[in-house]
Amino acid sequence: MNITIIGGGNVGTQFAVHCATKGHDVTIFTSKPQLFSEKIEIVNENKETILSGKIQCITDNPIKAFSNTELIFITVPSFCIEDISKIMLPIIKKNIKVCIVPGTGGGECNFISEIKNKKIVVFGLQRVPSVARLTQQDKQVCAVGYRKELYVGALPHKYSVECSNIIENIFDIKCNPLPNYLNVTMTPSNPILHTTRLKTLFKDYKEGKIYSEIPLFYEDWNNETSDLLLKCDEEVQNICRELKSFNLKYVKSLKQHYAVNNSQELTDKIRSIKGFKGLQTPMIKVENGFIPNFNSRYFTADFSYGLNIFVQIAKFVNIETPNMIETLKWYYSIKKDNIIKEFNFSDYDITNKLKFEKFYLMN
Repeated sequence: MNITIIGGGNVGTQFAVHCATKGHDVTIFTSKPQLFSEKIEIVNENKETILSGKIQCITDNPIKAFSNTELIFITVPSFCIEDISKIMLPIIKKNIKVCIVPGTGGGECNFISEIKNKKIVVFGLQRVPSVARLTQQDKQVCAVGYRKELYVGALPHKYSVECSNIIENIFDIKCNPLPNYLNVTMTPSNPILHTTRLKTLFKDYKEGKIYSEIPLFYEDWNNETSDLLLKCDEEVQNICRELKSFNLKYVKSLKQHYAVNNSQELTDKIRSIKGFKGLQTPMIKVENGFIPNFNSRYFTADFSYGLNIFVQIAKFVNIETPNMIETLKWYYSIKKDNIIKEFNFSDYDITNKLKFEKFYLMN
């Protein structure tokens, strides 16, 4: 196939290599094509090459990127997808497939009209195949902890098996079709994992406060964060239980996902995950220390395009989410009027439970 990868970051680069090694013609659509080599490799934690692929085209030209593509992987942050969709939709051919990686963040809503007109199929991965980090921007990405199984939801749902097969063939990882796309949207990953951690790390932040060091995001994890995370996770489960029209059994609680029973066990588990080792908290250096990096996608995507989505869905089904709301309010209090974008279902004419169900039950 002709495959276009939108985004030349950690995940996009990893996907490009996997697609190329399977014999597909790969184009990377990125704002900085000059930074990339046409040959890119994936290495493991020991810097040993495990895959290497040749990229056919690296471009910032939308015509080159989208006019002949058959499959698109969107790997940019959720808040970028609206703008990306406006660029690609006038160019793409009918009946192509668009995959959002990962599929949380509401990106699927930007394609509602095209899905209904059967121009495209949108599918999303519940979680990324592994932790991936660029080690050399132009030619190398380190991938650690590949999953044994992946899960895919599609809109319309009838294409879920076909889309799962695509992912399975590219990654050689078993991929399971989900009963509906909402199993992707409701996945309790970054929207509560990152946001609860940031809240407990920076709960005392105010403008002018300087921190003396950068903590490790996961290896310095604590029980305070685990307590809040599990409370938010239970609120996600409460929402799922109220969405009775959907089979949401694949929205697993974090206790089930991490095989833990309490906050201490969750803390120990998160601290021990191999792929999380060495990852720093998003901060930037200033005079005399460090401050939170509010331009990190941990902030810009996971609150306004993550936690905010859960809260809106909860309102559709009249479920209380005090811990999510408290975490979201904390973010809004420190950002004040500086939030550039945030996701709203109403922007896509999804204004009540009936319209919400109609979209996500599309078959």
